[in-house]
Amino acid sequence: AVSLAMIPEAVAFSFVAGVSPLVGLWTTVTLGFVAASLGGRAGICSSASGACSVVVASLCATHGPAYLSACAMLAGCLQIGGGLLGLGKMIRLVPHPVMLGFVNGLAVVMTRAQLGHFRDAATGGFLSLTTSAGASMYGVTALTMALVKFLPKLTTAVPPTLGAVALSTIIANIFSLPVKTLADVAGKATFAGGWSVIPKLGLPAGVPLSLETLKIVLPFAITMSAVGCIESLLTMQLLDGMMDDGKRGSTKRECIGQGCGNILSGLTGGIGGCALLGQSIINVQSGGGISRWSGMSTAVFLACGIVAAAPLLASVPVASLVGVMLLVCQSTFSWSSLRLLRKIPKLDAIIIALVSIITVQKDLAYAVVAGTIASALGFAWKQSTNLTASSSTVENNKKLYRLNGPLFFGSTTQFSSLFSPKSDPKEVILDFTDSRVMDHSALEAIQSLADQYGSIGKKITLRHLSKDCTHLLQRLYSSKKENSLPPYEVIEADPATDPVYQVAEDSILYKDISV
Repeated sequence: AVSLAMIPEAVAFSFVAGVSPLVGLWTTVTLGFVAASLGGRAGICSSASGACSVVVASLCATHGPAYLSACAMLAGCLQIGGGLLGLGKMIRLVPHPVMLGFVNGLAVVMTRAQLGHFRDAATGGFLSLTTSAGASMYGVTALTMALVKFLPKLTTAVPPTLGAVALSTIIANIFSLPVKTLADVAGKATFAGGWSVIPKLGLPAGVPLSLETLKIVLPFAITMSAVGCIESLLTMQLLDGMMDDGKRGSTKRECIGQGCGNILSGLTGGIGGCALLGQSIINVQSGGGISRWSGMSTAVFLACGIVAAAPLLASVPVASLVGVMLLVCQSTFSWSSLRLLRKIPKLDAIIIALVSIITVQKDLAYAVVAGTIASALGFAWKQSTNLTASSSTVENNKKLYRLNGPLFFGSTTQFSSLFSPKSDPKEVILDFTDSRVMDHSALEAIQSLADQYGSIGKKITLRHLSKDCTHLLQRLYSSKKENSLPPYEVIEADPATDPVYQVAEDSILYKDISV
């Protein structure tokens, strides 16, 4: 069933990229097999994808299909490099609202792609129920959707999607319903079958190995590798949640698996791609999330179908596969996010909408990057306003400031506004018990404040700083060939009560500090 569901998507994405449907199908076979065998977890199905096809469409239009294969190979190399360097772990920085926006936007994109099958090729409008073609299209789609829901109640021996597609195909052929088949969409040559349709292994023909070629292909390869890794890693995270089997996918293996699959895809004349969320969900819901053989067998069955069972595949109505995909779209969309919109912070609601819109209008990479940046800025802004201080007068007319909240680059301005050096007494105490110094900007803010007090002859004492902070503040005076603080700045050390944490500082000036 997953193999069948791959066909219309691969064909559609081939048209988007500007290549033969057969190229898209063999891309699905090669990429799907390698990525499933080497990828991050079981259940993931990879194929030629819309996100990657959109990226490289202009490259095909200007330089030809051979350059797409070269692009896929270079993108694969970049993905392997990213996997070996551990860049896949960066997906952990993607917040939950971005994930919700991603799945919602992707569900809309997949639904919009399916609705295209309900349009009249002549007029561009939707098929009418009063026509035989329209009634057959809507009827077979609805029948398939009903069978997917109803078959599990009768038997679990057959995957419901496979059984539904098989039954609807038989019914459509028995009653000679006027519905489009896969042969009508992809062309009869795509389902000619036989050994002649198997692609040959080799470097892309007509693409010179030169610096000029690299300059042409590299920008597309970088974008394609980023889009492919992001979509694949997000798909893997969603399957981790769906399976709930106590296992977490490996980001490193997923990047390497996708890279190897894209390289082999390029060597066989393919266009490259990535993991597909919809087909992966079908695979998991059909019980294929247990073993890697599910994804590998999907590719094998599709290859066997293209070579040996082409006439059978050609007779499958597109409406049957549309029915399956519409159910996938319905299960992909996070309907709970709509109920939560009034209960979650406004920023999270805005990010969900932002990522969904950009996913639909632009592509996944832009959407995830924009959503992550917006989340990070929103978090930094919120934290920057959380820094407060309470003041009191203690022994010998000293003024005590008790800080509360994080001190980092975003809250340094707020930190400076909490003090009045000119009106404060000659001795001031800063207590960091309920605060934490986060980065180098925070250290500079503390030092600047101390200099303000020192410039007017006043003394400042710092309490409950970590050992790391103490050493770093001392190092700020290393340019004066001193390793100690000025006389107007004192740090009271108390190992029994001082906190233990590190500051986010990787400067070579501080690399030898022991914590």
